[in-house]
Amino acid sequence: MEQYSQASEQKDPKLWAIAKKRAGFKRDLVIYIVINAFLWLIWLLGSKSQNYSGIPWPVWPTAGWGIAIIIQYFEAYRFPKENAVEKEYEKLKQQQ
Repeated sequence: MEQYSQASEQKDPKLWAIAKKRAGFKRDLVIYIVINAFLWLIWLLGSKSQNYSGIPWPVWPTAGWGIAIIIQYFEAYRFPKENAVEKEYEKLKQQQ
């Protein structure tokens, strides 16, 4: 266990921030899948006892939360804030 933990002064702050975002995304994705599976199971078991027609209600929380998960994915993997800040800084530096 001790071999994996490093003192905070040895860690690159930029990489540490990216790693935290990615770990948070993975945790939130697992929670999203588990909770939404539970919601769909509730709907499935409840709709068997009734003649239900129309859009299943779990579509709305699944879609809304799914949009948030997609945004979190892009922030963690595709467009990390650190890269955007560095690019903007370099652009400003070249303009001077």
